[in-house]
Amino acid sequence: MASIFAFRTRSPDRDRETDVTRFEQLARSLDQLTSEIDAERTGIRNRYEAVSANAAFLVEAMDNSEASSRRADDMDRWTESLKTCLRRIEALGRQTEFIAGLRHALDTFVDESRKADEGSSAASAPEEVRHRP
Repeated sequence: MASIFAFRTRSPDRDRETDVTRFEQLARSLDQLTSEIDAERTGIRNRYEAVSANAAFLVEAMDNSEASSRRADDMDRWTESLKTCLRRIEALGRQTEFIAGLRHALDTFVDESRKADEGSSAASAPEEVRHRP
């Protein structure tokens, strides 16, 4: 028969180490997501600039009668592509803001938890340790 008095708890230091590891992993994941979004946004901006340049050259060529009006289909496709790029860049901006908010919440939570742990450690310390000059 097992005694109920044999119950043991984990060390508070071990709990803190586990928490630190867990929240560091979450922070790395959020940083990774931010990097992926930044890379995608850079690629889309580069595409946007290339399509914009092509469209500008085509408009100039059409104005100078150097390109046929059949190229208007190209212009329509490029215009839609530019709109799509702008919508995606906007969506990525919202994602970046969301992840930044998550990161801020994580940092705040970790900081508050650390302060609470320090406060509870100080409160449980012997009287002479808490009041040292």
